[in-house]
Amino acid sequence: MTMLETDTALRDEAAIEPDPVHTGEVRKETQIIAIYGKGGSGKSFALSNLSYMMAQQGKRVLLIGCDPKSDTTSLLFGGKSCPTIIETSSRKKAAGESVSIEDVCFQRDGVFAMELGGPEVGRGCGGRGIIHGFELMENLGFHEWGFDYVLLDFLGDVVCGGFGLPIARDMCQKVIVVGSNDLQSLYVANNVCKAVEYFRKMGGNVGVAGMIVNKDDGTGEAQGFASAVDIPVLCAIPADEDIRRKSANYQIIGKPGGPWGSLFEELATNVASAPPRQPRPLEQDGLLGLFSPEDTGGNVELVPATQADMRGGSYAPKPSLEVIYDEA
Repeated sequence: MTMLETDTALRDEAAIEPDPVHTGEVRKETQIIAIYGKGGSGKSFALSNLSYMMAQQGKRVLLIGCDPKSDTTSLLFGGKSCPTIIETSSRKKAAGESVSIEDVCFQRDGVFAMELGGPEVGRGCGGRGIIHGFELMENLGFHEWGFDYVLLDFLGDVVCGGFGLPIARDMCQKVIVVGSNDLQSLYVANNVCKAVEYFRKMGGNVGVAGMIVNKDDGTGEAQGFASAVDIPVLCAIPADEDIRRKSANYQIIGKPGGPWGSLFEELATNVASAPPRQPRPLEQDGLLGLFSPEDTGGNVELVPATQADMRGGSYAPKPSLEVIYDEA
């Protein structure tokens, strides 16, 4: 395309009138909630069961998996993988076709679900994929769908910009963190609180509504963390063999009347009503202080290394070659 043709195309594009302002019926506000947690912390398990329970309670729920592992929808759909937005978009684009909602959104017992997906290992940025996925959803009519709840499943231990998108751009009203009674998952939860606090100082409005404690063995570190950063515990899912086995077999346990139904009914109620709060993230020493020193190695002292240590023997400082003049 020549420079003149490019200039003409830009002028033609600029002359297109924008879409008219929406004047139809105003739908009730959708609660968009981003759930963050360390990989393997059980956030996808908690979310798939939470979304199922909400749908059984008559709510319109959209579950969006934003984890490159795509395990959110796999748990919801009994182990079956659904086509991701990223792979579907690439395939359709190569064929000169556009993506439709039927290509990427699927449902089970009232829960609508889709996966953003991610690039192959070493072949792209997961954050960029998330940005592309949200742009495509907006083109498909995201803001007109009229759900009661949109639940976003995000990895918390990936810190690139795309994964922080809902917090940075106020794309959700509140954040929920998932963690267990272990230092690594609480470290990630604390980092998410730090991100929320950072963007609030930059003018953002997103807050943390609370924490889901998963695989709770009763030792209390996760509850101690929630108390320290000033967020409530929305639910504590016990470290139970029945839950572990059913989750590993892609079974939904958040069903009314089931043995674990009341647990997820409580979670659904708390998630819906918990207001966003401004957390007080901990420094590293405060995080370590939640655990006994024997459990974390917190009684280890920092011993400075010397030049002799680095050389494996003795070390005599060499005189400087710098010329030093007497003061006048």
